[in-house]
Amino acid sequence: MKLFSFDTKATCGYARASEFVTSHGVVRTPLFMPVGTHATVKGMLPSTLEQIGAQIVLANTYHLSMRPGADLVAEAGGLHSFMNWNGPILTDSGGFQVFSLAHTLKLSNDGIDFLSIYGGDHVHWTPEINMDIQQKLGADIIMQLDQCTPYPATRQFVSDAVELSASWARRCLAAHTREDQALFGIVQGGMELDLRMRSIQHLMHIGNESIEAGGRTFDGFGIGGYSVGEDHDTMFKTLGRVARALPANKPRYLMGVGNPTTLMRAVHEGVDMFDCVLPTRTARMGTAFSSTGRMNMRNAKYTHDFTSLDHECHCPVCQTYTRAYIRHLIKSKEMLGAILLSTHNLYYLINLMNTARAAIIDGTFEEFYQEWMHSPAANDY
Repeated sequence: MKLFSFDTKATCGYARASEFVTSHGVVRTPLFMPVGTHATVKGMLPSTLEQIGAQIVLANTYHLSMRPGADLVAEAGGLHSFMNWNGPILTDSGGFQVFSLAHTLKLSNDGIDFLSIYGGDHVHWTPEINMDIQQKLGADIIMQLDQCTPYPATRQFVSDAVELSASWARRCLAAHTREDQALFGIVQGGMELDLRMRSIQHLMHIGNESIEAGGRTFDGFGIGGYSVGEDHDTMFKTLGRVARALPANKPRYLMGVGNPTTLMRAVHEGVDMFDCVLPTRTARMGTAFSSTGRMNMRNAKYTHDFTSLDHECHCPVCQTYTRAYIRHLIKSKEMLGAILLSTHNLYYLINLMNTARAAIIDGTFEEFYQEWMHSPAANDY
């Protein structure tokens, strides 16, 4: 029996506050998903993620298929048991990681051949193999295998990727059999609006064909191929129209974006879900998000600063530790420094999305958005 539903509770302009029911609970959007590439959000206990309000985490199919392997994860009872996370999980297809290995990649209509970064072994993936791997991993939401295009790229290259991704979407949908997993199609098309619209038309047609044949359709849609080298103003020339061309009764997921201002702009355009390694990666480099912008905790000005990290933040780190102490940890290369900054940065994005959701429900999102866009923080991201 199908377990999924998507219900929009409120809108304010194009922004929307919705609920997506998964087999491991309800996720409320707009939301940010922490990235746990290797079945762990780096340095974060599952209990801490729960404490700071994470609703759903993302894991990476490419890396997990190589180490420890999908069969072992399945033997453990799936990702939820393996990583001790009881909430919803999303796995990406690994396509982005594969296509970043362009120097080893061989592409055909059948699938992809590449060399693993774990030992250099030859790997062959088809859409069917990719679906089998993700079904063994057992996430609540899985993504189709697609061809992610870089920026810049020729129009012909992007057009060919749209057609190949659509072909693979059809095969992924046919190969996916787990009723307790939602499958998302992915929109490609680079920065070309007409190619984006063609990609959406392909996905709609594939879903409708499947339903007519007694099968299922896509449960949501990823918007891929953005944040791949273009500046954000270039992204937003097309993103809003692409998002709103997708069905209103399905979640819209902008893949690989974690810049706070970009999240706010995308919510304003009608996007629901986001993920990115940015908050934890920058934390490991000593950077904190804050209500006044980015903070480099290596700076000497924090040496004797015994105030909280961000005076407007209510995360466990800001309630407990000082800037001086966090700077000491970062300068001493103590792992606790990265853990504390990761906790804070993730809370910052999760709370930003929660605040946006509350404003949408209250009908005050436009005022909140304008205030944010004119804040010191917005100008620094």
